[in-house]
Parts: sequence; structure tokens; C-alpha cells
Amino acid sequence: MISSVRGTAVHVDTDSLVVEVGGVGLHVAITPQLARATPVGASVLLHTTLIVREDALSLFGFETRDDLAVFTQLIGVTGVGPKSALGVLATLTVGQIADAVDADDDAPFRRVSGIGPKTAKLIVVQLAGKLSQVRSATAPTAPPRDTAAQVLQALIGLGWTERTAAEAVASVAESASDSDRASVPALLRMSLALLGPARKEHAGG
Repeated sequence: MISSVRGTAVHVDTDSLVVEVGGVGLHVAITPQLARATPVGASVLLHTTLIVREDALSLFGFETRDDLAVFTQLIGVTGVGPKSALGVLATLTVGQIADAVDADDDAPFRRVSGIGPKTAKLIVVQLAGKLSQVRSATAPTAPPRDTAAQVLQALIGLGWTERTAAEAVASVAESASDSDRASVPALLRMSLALLGPARKEHAGG
């Protein structure tokens, strides 16, 4: 099993990269977000898992151990293959996945390309109780769901996409105080401050 890869990114595609390790180039499937954040020539450390199939050996890489852990749990769900699992992680953060499972809410998974209603429900059912380690790691910096949902809806109403808004809320929550994370006005103000410079790029209309 190849559990991690450290080397130089010699080629980066939209959803994969080639990491040169000791003169050997390893093709690793990654999320589009990680691909955009990794320039050619960058030194990278990826937490990886090797998926062995009859016709292929596929290496999947992640920035954190939590991402890898959730990916491993996802591919254990009936009907979820490696590409679909990577799609989930490309659409939702680890914290959002854990929140959805905790709340028995399959709606976020139905928004993932390639995940149908039946599979979305299976993800929630079959991952119940299996993300406790991820939940304990993300809970201290995650805002209450009601607060986050109100801020998210406010940002969407102001023109940002749901994905962009969710990423902003999650980002500011990491550095916010406990009181600010529980306050809709405070969390909204911080999110707007973060999104402000990029509004023309991300806002709809």
C-alpha cells in the first residue's frame, strides 16, 4: 500500500497531477481544488490510497489524513466508487460531510454530480457513527448549523454561489472566536470581508 507520496509536481491537470519521486512519476487523482492550488514545480506531500482493480491501479491523493479517512469510508458505501467519492470531497468539506451524516441529511450528497437520491441516502445511513474521529476534529471550529445556515443563505441571497459561500463560512469559522462563530451578524461580517475582493468574480448576475 502506498500511504503517502512526497515529491515535485511535474505536471498538473484539472483533477490529477504527476508527482516525481526518485525519478519516477506517479499519477495521482486529486480534487480540482487541490489541483488549482498546486503549481507545477511545487513540492507536495499527499496522503494516498492505492485502489487495485482488475484493469487498473489507481492512486488517489489528499491534502489531509481526514480527507483520506472520509474517502476510505465513502468508497465502502454501496454504489460509491472512487471517482464518486472524490467528487463528494470536491463538493463538500470534511466538516460538511460529517454534519450532513450527523443530521441524517442526504440533500448535500444529492448535489454531487453522479450521486443519485438512493446513493445519497445510503451514504448517510451507512456512514452513521463512522465519522466520530472527523467530527471531534472539526467540531471546535465549526459554527452551529443554524448559524452557518443563516449566514450561507444570506450570502447566496447577495449573489454568491452556494459552494463559494460555504467555503467562506468554513474559512472564517476556523479563525473566529467561539462567540463570533455563534453570532450570525459577526460570522456574516467576517465572511463578507473575506469575499469582498472576489465579489465580481464569484457573484451571480
